[in-house]
Amino acid sequence: MLRNLTATLLLLLMMAAAHADEAQDARRAAIRGTLATYDGEPRNAEKRVDIPRLVAELEELHCNTYDFLIWHAETDWADLKDFLEATKESDLKVWVSLVPPAEAKTMKSEPFGLDYVAWARAIGHLSTEYPNLVAWSIDDFTHALSFYNPDYLGQMMDAAHAENPHLAFVPCTYFPRVTAHLAENYSDLLDGLLFYYRHESAGANLSDPSLCEEELAKVREIMGPDMAIILGFYATGHSRLGQTTPEYCEEVMNCGHEHADGVHVYCHQSPNSPKGEVIKRLFGEWNPPGED
Repeated sequence: MLRNLTATLLLLLMMAAAHADEAQDARRAAIRGTLATYDGEPRNAEKRVDIPRLVAELEELHCNTYDFLIWHAETDWADLKDFLEATKESDLKVWVSLVPPAEAKTMKSEPFGLDYVAWARAIGHLSTEYPNLVAWSIDDFTHALSFYNPDYLGQMMDAAHAENPHLAFVPCTYFPRVTAHLAENYSDLLDGLLFYYRHESAGANLSDPSLCEEELAKVREIMGPDMAIILGFYATGHSRLGQTTPEYCEEVMNCGHEHADGVHVYCHQSPNSPKGEVIKRLFGEWNPPGED
């Protein structure tokens, strides 16, 4: 009797582990191949997201993903729902990004503020209504690991996956903070890294793309071959590191396309701007019309 019960429990544990592995494989598959812009969305006079214009620009840029930052207005959560409704019949995938506590001093992501378990639950539930919502992220995540400790992040993931086990979590990271500690303590909780390249292994700047491949290889070495790595780059300038050029953007994008699992643009660009033209041309080559 006891032997049969033990065998049954063991079988159930093995089945649960296999189900969890299948769910994580599905989450990682959903984010591989990402060609996304982020933030920088057009807004109208009432500071609401201009959804028809944003959708048209994403189509012109040949994006297959848009990362919707909830931070600029208290109406962003409502606008996200309207955006998901507008794109639910398309092939566009959607991520949602939140700001960490350090960026929430004057304006928080609303309506749940700094309650990231509530955010996880709400985003997870929303993704069951809109299957094109495939992932969520937190900006500057690796700057705040003392806040997002493994126990708290585990609560967040449990809340999200209780609603939708196929919703991926892909936090924003930077080279100096992708460490063995991150891999050892967080890998099981992450579906991918949104790795923003800034040449930080040899002095941070936004002018030299030459270390992109090397830094991506190091990140893969640390995190392991199964972790999805999405390369982020700055089309919009950085307050401390300055502006980028279209030529720089093109080189980093090509590096990401060749050596990462996707490309993520900070920020969304007008399709007719110099950098928008680069994004449109390269995304168009990688995601031709009719193949997204």
